[in-house]
Amino acid sequence: MEVCIIGAGASGVTVAKSLRQRGVDFDWFEKGSALGGLWRYDNDSGTSSAYRSLQIDTSSRSLAYPDFPVPPGRPAYLRARHVLEYLESYAAEFGVADAVQTSTEVLSVQRLGSRWSVTTDRHGARTYDAVVVANGHLSVPRRPSFPGTFTGEELHSHDYRTPEPFSGRSVVVVGMGNSGCDIAVDLARVAGQVHLSTRRSAWVLPKYLLGVPTDRWSAFLTRKLRLPTPLARNVVKTVARVAVGPQERFGVPKPAHPIHREHATIGQELLQYVAYDWIRVRPDIASFDGREVRFTDGTSTTADAVVYATGYDPSFPFLPADLVARAESGQLYRRIAHPEAPGLYFAGLVQPVGPTIPLVEIQGRWIARVLTEEVPLPDAETMAQEIAAHRRWVDATFVNSARYRLEVDFRTYAGQLRRDMAA
Repeated sequence: MEVCIIGAGASGVTVAKSLRQRGVDFDWFEKGSALGGLWRYDNDSGTSSAYRSLQIDTSSRSLAYPDFPVPPGRPAYLRARHVLEYLESYAAEFGVADAVQTSTEVLSVQRLGSRWSVTTDRHGARTYDAVVVANGHLSVPRRPSFPGTFTGEELHSHDYRTPEPFSGRSVVVVGMGNSGCDIAVDLARVAGQVHLSTRRSAWVLPKYLLGVPTDRWSAFLTRKLRLPTPLARNVVKTVARVAVGPQERFGVPKPAHPIHREHATIGQELLQYVAYDWIRVRPDIASFDGREVRFTDGTSTTADAVVYATGYDPSFPFLPADLVARAESGQLYRRIAHPEAPGLYFAGLVQPVGPTIPLVEIQGRWIARVLTEEVPLPDAETMAQEIAAHRRWVDATFVNSARYRLEVDFRTYAGQLRRDMAA
């Protein structure tokens, strides 16, 4: 068995670890000059969306790979450089740090009979029994389109690094996810005025509740008390509204949708900045007219810059177009195996309710056991039924948004993969 791994971020590192532990030979290619993926600030691969003030919204205890705790002495919420140091330590601990071939871009992946031909810019074409795509899905910006033309500065959050260039300026941030709210707060410290534009608002939860990281409350409710995830999220929301106060009192509109229909925004400072008018919450943008930004409620403002914190699209430029559609929409068996392309697997192509890094570690072990034939894959019809059932769950559970096409529930999904391996 010869395998190719593409990408050396949090997913690629743990796949390499699992393959090595199961005795599977692999080549491992990374476009950048070092491992780390999006956690390497200003990664020369161009794939990092990290900004200087980035503080991860998952606590370090929840974030960790199951077999490698975050070392003591780290803050409860890690900065990007802390996560990078953690990934480097993980790779060294499991003996794969020197296995990655850096500064090597994969140009194409093509089926060649029952095998796969992988062409890189440094080594030409090589053939493999399987390919594991772990290049991430948070590096190709998704930008909305509005009528009119904005003549000020426009950029996506992918390209945002520091607030200083916006000192004294009026800035509109589009999008109320974690990045949008983080960047709005970061900008508010130096900008003349920040406007935060949102289509449907968002539920805002603090990073700490009664001095405990908020996701630890969620973990206790789902893992210890075995509450269903929607119920647990509503319990946390209720505790937050009692402890902090209703967000609408600060000036952040209460969403019409229940909290379990969409990811909550985790931020300790947003509500205060809105209450102090450093940040003004606005509805969706209706149109642009030069420097004027018009909103759907009929109001407008003059802005110097617009920052689009509007998410990302999965991108696999090295794959044939006929294989990409299923991957981009999450229509993969167990969100990993391509049902129409035996030997093609994806790691980390999920957006979980819960932490991502421990989940991709389970994916890595599952992939390794599939490749060693310890976990058999079902027939095409069974795969199709599993994929269809998952799509029905996504459609019934979340709001209709491209953001949720890769959604999984941590506890349910991890349980499925573990049961596969246990069987």
